Amino acid sequence: MLLESALAHYYDQVQAALRELLPVRPNDGSRSEFTPGVELPELTDAMRDYLSVSTVAHSPLRSYRGKNLALLDLTRNPATMTTKTFASLIIVARAVKFIQETGQRVSIITPSSANKAIAMRDAVLRAIDTGLVGADQLNVTVIVPAGSVPKLRSSKLFTDPELRARNPIAVHHGTAPSEVKTIARGIMEDHREFLENSGKTNLWYTLQLENYLAADVVRALSEAEFFPPAADEPRLHVHAVSSAYGLLGHAHGWETLPHPGRAQKPPHYFLVQHLGAPDMVLSLYHNGSSDPRNAPRYAYQADSGLYAQQENQRFPTVTFDPQEVLDATFYTRNPPTSPRMNELINRQGGGGIVVSLAECLERYGQVRSLLGDAGLRLPANPMEVREWSLVMAMVGLLNAVDRELVPERDILVHGSGSYAAGDFDALPAGDLHRVDDADSLRSVVLKANAL
Repeated sequence: MLLESALAHYYDQVQAALRELLPVRPNDGSRSEFTPGVELPELTDAMRDYLSVSTVAHSPLRSYRGKNLALLDLTRNPATMTTKTFASLIIVARAVKFIQETGQRVSIITPSSANKAIAMRDAVLRAIDTGLVGADQLNVTVIVPAGSVPKLRSSKLFTDPELRARNPIAVHHGTAPSEVKTIARGIMEDHREFLENSGKTNLWYTLQLENYLAADVVRALSEAEFFPPAADEPRLHVHAVSSAYGLLGHAHGWETLPHPGRAQKPPHYFLVQHLGAPDMVLSLYHNGSSDPRNAPRYAYQADSGLYAQQENQRFPTVTFDPQEVLDATFYTRNPPTSPRMNELINRQGGGGIVVSLAECLERYGQVRSLLGDAGLRLPANPMEVREWSLVMAMVGLLNAVDRELVPERDILVHGSGSYAAGDFDALPAGDLHRVDDADSLRSVVLKANAL
């Protein structure tokens, strides 16, 4: 099943989700932070063109140990190759609507581990290229940790000198990747009014859960319409997560389905994380606590050169490094979404598991073969992988099945991201803006909006 332009297909439902999830408050000149409102533009031919990359694909996979596996592929936009396309298109569309109605400028501020930054930049570029807004009306500043720079990709937003100046990429070299959120938040708390007045623009900090949930309802809507689960058994949704926005969006979409569409058992959710940020899995199994002391202790095995543990089957049995960062995408510690996911899983069913690079490499050939049947190609050399989300989800699922942690038979893996070297043109690190704090980011934003 291939549903092209899913956001256009479910445009009315996404608009309804926005109205339900986000409070409507006017931009009345008060000192409260700017929001463009929740309304989307009219679904014109230009908007359809803008939304055309929001493709959803569903493909059955080979069964594994009696489990029926399928893939929900959300990576079909070649400019991003991640599910971040969906939310970013809707966020930028709201800014487009505001600009079209008021003639005022909007400048978006986005901290990101990489994928959200890539998708927001692509959405802004698409809005400009489709003629929805002008380059002088809408821009975006992204800030990413230095470890994520190899994920960043070139586009006309970088190769065109004017667009590059208006849409800067800031890089933070601090020890904690999540500091990019603190720096971006500091811009809004300490410098927003000055920047808005200086640049004659509206500064929009988009890192709010509800901004992302509305777009991800299309996962549940497309599932109900095109590949519904059986009525008599639950479906398990497997997702590699940092904050689990995608699964929460699916859950909200399922809750809004008409009653006939909800005749099936409530969905079960399964979280896959890595050792560098296992907080949601820890929280799920330790009464809401993500205290790292609850993680198992690893012992070094001189014969294999690996660290091993046998006390907790929801953590890797082996790893090259107990502190390894498998993928910089997953950097969020103590996500505020954990209580919601804990409640959902405890009420409806599901679970979670943590994977290691050693496990991903051990099963890489198997995963590559399974995904190849669905038309999703992984490179032969795993060293070329730049986005591990989908591999992590598959390995976590296979490990969980082997360890008898998954009673469900109907399993849908959410393909939230997969790309490798050669899939994109990398950015030269020397052309990016180094920032150390909110003050230095202010200079970058100020320059971008002074044009």
